[in-house]
Amino acid sequence: MHTQQTAAQGQEAKPLVTFIITYHEQPTIMLTKCIESVLALSLRPYEREIIVVDDGSANSPLADLKRFEQDVVYLRKSNGGVSTARNFGMRAASGVYIQFIDGDDMLLTNNYEHCLDLIRYGKADAVLFDFSTTPEAPVIYEDSEPRSGSELMRSQNIHGATWSCLFSRRIVGNLAFTPGINYGEDEEFTAQLLLRADRVVSTTAQAYFYRHHNASAIGDTSSEGVAHRLDDNHQVIVSLNRTADTLPAEERVALQRRVAQLTMDYIYNTIMLTRSRQQLDQRLEELRNEGLFPLPDRDYTTKYKWFRRMTNSRLGLAILMRTLPFTSKER
Repeated sequence: MHTQQTAAQGQEAKPLVTFIITYHEQPTIMLTKCIESVLALSLRPYEREIIVVDDGSANSPLADLKRFEQDVVYLRKSNGGVSTARNFGMRAASGVYIQFIDGDDMLLTNNYEHCLDLIRYGKADAVLFDFSTTPEAPVIYEDSEPRSGSELMRSQNIHGATWSCLFSRRIVGNLAFTPGINYGEDEEFTAQLLLRADRVVSTTAQAYFYRHHNASAIGDTSSEGVAHRLDDNHQVIVSLNRTADTLPAEERVALQRRVAQLTMDYIYNTIMLTRSRQQLDQRLEELRNEGLFPLPDRDYTTKYKWFRRMTNSRLGLAILMRTLPFTSKER
């Protein structure tokens, strides 16, 4: 397994896309299927760069990657969490665009080809695409007109997972994932990334297979795991809110909308994951101290307005505590 580009690749133009695959302790069969999904794309060898970042797994997957040695750059680092692994991969990337993939997921070939076409011919700074929770997805999609990330975020909610965005390395600048945050780190990064983009295209193409299983980060339902997840989410919300205060007017409005959406999700998750009124009250008080609660009175979505009204009273909170655990969250 080589650790840098081959001489032949180095003589060509920069790869069109660097695929950064973060890996830690997942079954290697998942990792190999992930790599195969990248190799199945129409990109020629010099148009792609595949970097596997092993975040200090106890057992290196290197032996099982032997057959990919001409196609994959394998990097190993001490364990520091997904945020540091992604930063590590970005520092090594040479592609014009970057695509993150979790090692237990994979790309859905036909739909992802459409995303590649959008950067090949549309010259977008970023392409936002949908995902599937099954390895099969219909090849049916609609695309938005290009617009700035700020305009997009002022008018609609976004899906903040970093792996659902194919983006230009040029717009990253000094932006990085915050080390130590392993729940919601995508939300902090993606929102700020989009504000740097002049041309963003959204497509309904389900181009990514997200594999939800008990070993995934959000599968930890222990009290410690839940507390860690909520603490990280709170830190991300506070950080974005403070960042918004430093931005020009239009970008500030865009990021404030995202902060309000994330705060709503945070309250929802506190109820669903803890089922504790005491913990809910404690976390609402922390939000209040940061000026994040009550939720701002904005005409975002019907769901947001309804949730804001319910959380604005003791009775509404009591109703939410009793009813939400028996409902299913929208995908």
